[in-house]
Amino acid sequence: MKVLTIFAATALACSMAAPALAQSPARFSEFRYAGHAMSAPAVAPGAYRNPILSGYYPDPSVTRVGNDYYLVLSSFAHYPGLPIFHSRDLVHWTQIANAIDRPGQLDFTGMRTSQAVFAPDISWHAGTFYIVNTCVSCRGNFVITAKDPRGPWSDPVWLPFEGIDPSIYWEGDRAYIVNNRAPDETARYEGHRAIWLQEFDWRTGKMVGPSTQLVNGGVDITKKPEWIEGPHVFKKDGWYYLIAAEGGTSVNHSQVVFRSRDLRGPYLPFAGNPILTQRDLDPKRPNPVTSTGHAKLVQTQTGEWWATFLGVRPYADDFYNTGRETFLLPVRWVDGWPIILPKGTPLPLVARAPRLPGQARPALPTSGDFGYVDRFAGSRLSMQWVGIRTPRVPFYKVERGELVITRGAPLGDLTQVPGFVGRRQQHANADVSVVVRYTPAKDGDRAGLAAVQSDENNLFFGLTRTSGIRTLALYTTEKGKERLVAATPLPGMAPVQLALAIRGGKMRFDYRVGGRLKTLQYDVDARFLSTHEAGGFVGTIIGPMAVMR
Repeated sequence: MKVLTIFAATALACSMAAPALAQSPARFSEFRYAGHAMSAPAVAPGAYRNPILSGYYPDPSVTRVGNDYYLVLSSFAHYPGLPIFHSRDLVHWTQIANAIDRPGQLDFTGMRTSQAVFAPDISWHAGTFYIVNTCVSCRGNFVITAKDPRGPWSDPVWLPFEGIDPSIYWEGDRAYIVNNRAPDETARYEGHRAIWLQEFDWRTGKMVGPSTQLVNGGVDITKKPEWIEGPHVFKKDGWYYLIAAEGGTSVNHSQVVFRSRDLRGPYLPFAGNPILTQRDLDPKRPNPVTSTGHAKLVQTQTGEWWATFLGVRPYADDFYNTGRETFLLPVRWVDGWPIILPKGTPLPLVARAPRLPGQARPALPTSGDFGYVDRFAGSRLSMQWVGIRTPRVPFYKVERGELVITRGAPLGDLTQVPGFVGRRQQHANADVSVVVRYTPAKDGDRAGLAAVQSDENNLFFGLTRTSGIRTLALYTTEKGKERLVAATPLPGMAPVQLALAIRGGKMRFDYRVGGRLKTLQYDVDARFLSTHEAGGFVGTIIGPMAVMR
């Protein structure tokens, strides 16, 4: 607490504080990110590195249209939402849109970061792209459409069934939606769910005909399988295959498969289930990938089958701040059954690439070690930036190479949109910095860098005002309780470069002003930003934040 004692003494010495200033916006420039994986094995020609999308990009749904591949991911209560990526080789991906990018599409007011849009599915039919999705705590399940995956995407058409994780199976000119719903009996145990199928009239946007329960509980209901979800149906060699996640989205996550000669069943489980899991491996193995599941399969134009799915890379035990990531593996067919990864096999971080035409590494990579600088060119933020909840009125602008936050609500008030935008922490080891120009007008106002896992678990590092003095401060909020970790007076109006050095579960907080680099605090335990501690389904988002009371 030495730095706090010095600050208190300085505040006393400066009791004749400067007069109150007129409120001015917080200005940010030069946002920098450089990330490094815990393990970075060499990638030989003809190979690729997992994950293919690093950081908080969960619940991947992939589809192919000709030679083009598209991915859509969950984004929960972050806005804009439902990021869409494009690739031609299944390895190198470029974000091309956010399907939810207008405040009028969905309203996330009152929602926590791990509510709202869960597990989207993307498909294409007769010149139109379809995303079916669930908005938890909104109005339930919906479908949106677009002629071009880059948008614009339509407003939601709401669907009248219960449950989550819908996906569309197309058979000729007919469509069927399969999803997780309550079983057709009283639930026998916590996590007892079922998979149902019903026809969808895509011309009118309505569900038609009977609903059919395809799977009750999971592979073996006598063993009380939990949370059968994320279902997809496809057809191959006269068989209908139903794949789904089972076991919950944490360390017991897995992928299972069933098949039937008839679309409406009965579906019999594969005797060798699960076809993907890491739950049976030694948790102390080097460089583990855990919690694998929620897969979707795609067949390439060359006839190969591949699976996209989620997993996590802990930096220690079950701690990871980066959220659930997107991985890719080939699918082997054995005796008419698809297998993503044989039992007892650790997920490879490097594997043979799909036999597809080569594609250059994108300007903004999504895999391996990489970095970037955002100089806020133009008049809009790039599509990788997200905030929390749907903004009813603008709270920032981009002008003359700066992000300007003009109004800012605090984190934790679910009725408001916080004055925060950020980008995903995509590596366990990362360095993030930004330059801020700000002079707080009132005690308690603040502007700087925030690392946000949720409204209840986050940190703020930046400029504030205490007893009339501009101050550099570090606050952590854990389970909704804010704590001042360190502070030092920083009078004047000079811009400040703020920098976070993240090393697994530890963080260092540096700042540069007047050309001199200093450290405010080091070895801060950052595990409260992990999913293990914060709960929920998202990863840490880092970026500028301003609170103006």
